Amino acid sequence: MSDLLFIFISTLLINNFVLTYFLGICPFLGVSGKIESAFGMGMAVTFVMTLATSIGWLIYNLVLVKLGLSYLQFIVFILVIASLVQIVEMFIRKFSTGLYQALGIYLPLITTNCAILGAAIFMIARNYSFIESVIFGFSGGMGFSLVLLVMAGIRQELEFCDVPKVFKGAPITLITAGLLALIFMGFSGLFSNL
Repeated sequence: MSDLLFIFISTLLINNFVLTYFLGICPFLGVSGKIESAFGMGMAVTFVMTLATSIGWLIYNLVLVKLGLSYLQFIVFILVIASLVQIVEMFIRKFSTGLYQALGIYLPLITTNCAILGAAIFMIARNYSFIESVIFGFSGGMGFSLVLLVMAGIRQELEFCDVPKVFKGAPITLITAGLLALIFMGFSGLFSNL
């Protein structure tokens, strides 16, 4: 049980996909302008990442490894992710038109979100069990959501701040992202006794 807790906390805070591995930067910077769109994107990525690691683990271990086709893992993972994103996109388009329009091009780009593919590859490289893979995918998505929401909140507050003209827009966003990465590094000693 402590291993699962370690995987959850580690992936959520310490080894956050965005701030530690710099995976998923495109939607992180593109959708973090408003809290509503950041929340929607975060939930969509969490859903896709959790299912992608779960289904990817099953296909990899029960089909590809058994048939000696493990070299096809990248293609299989990409197909699984693309299928899941299509399902999420259809669901959001049908039930939340405002969110669908707010996410715009970033919703189909979840297919190419390297954080999701990275999660699928990391779970295989780390030799996680099925339950560990599910926890890893879920906590990776939640970590992505957390960072996205924090960044969206900061960016909305920055609109009312007196930011020097040279730093407005992308420069202050990148500086803020760097500071967030430094802050999250502080969590690295959190579970040193596990």
